[in-house]
Amino acid sequence: MAKKAPRRTVERILEATLALFNRFGEPNVSTTLISAELGISPGNLYYHFPAKDTLINTLFDRYEQALGELLRAGGSVKDVEDAWFFMHTLFELIWQYRFLYRDLNDLLSKNRHLETQVQAVLQTKTESIEAMLGSMERCGALAIDPLDAKVTATSLVVVLTYWLSFEYARNPRQALEPAHAQTALLRGAQHALHLLAPYMQAEQRAHLLRLMGAYTTVHP
Repeated sequence: MAKKAPRRTVERILEATLALFNRFGEPNVSTTLISAELGISPGNLYYHFPAKDTLINTLFDRYEQALGELLRAGGSVKDVEDAWFFMHTLFELIWQYRFLYRDLNDLLSKNRHLETQVQAVLQTKTESIEAMLGSMERCGALAIDPLDAKVTATSLVVVLTYWLSFEYARNPRQALEPAHAQTALLRGAQHALHLLAPYMQAEQRAHLLRLMGAYTTVHP
């Protein structure tokens, strides 16, 4: 049986960096720690990533690419079932890169690349959520006027952007640990979709409550 080719050093570095950033928070992780975690010299790390900001920006660019692919599906959401899956998938991606949200204000204050890119991400998120609401309205799942749709889309983006910060503030020692991931994500999706409940048709609202009940039973 042929031996697998070793993973490229760049991929190993990015995987390890993401795991460390997510676990300890970006400000608490040095390039020395990353090198030690990988068992490589600092010089080898610097050869691939000359500065810590280069690592951060590369990870953000990967997140932004994955997010863009996901957000393009917003306009195809037809009902609460689709919306539940779409919102939960968004939260799963945010969890995968949770250090960006946990340390967002600190990162923005010192990284010009992120400052401009995050603004673009927020705009893209808002446009995708507006497209989702428009699609659900056209399909008869919602009854919402354009002004309410715009305000609600912004509120949903606020929940998406700051939910993990809220979870962290509630329980700093455990909230962002992998064992608590599903609970945190489900709560986020539930609270986000509850913003749509006043505009849902009766059967859609009832289905949302059933979904929430079912998932709460599985993930108490």
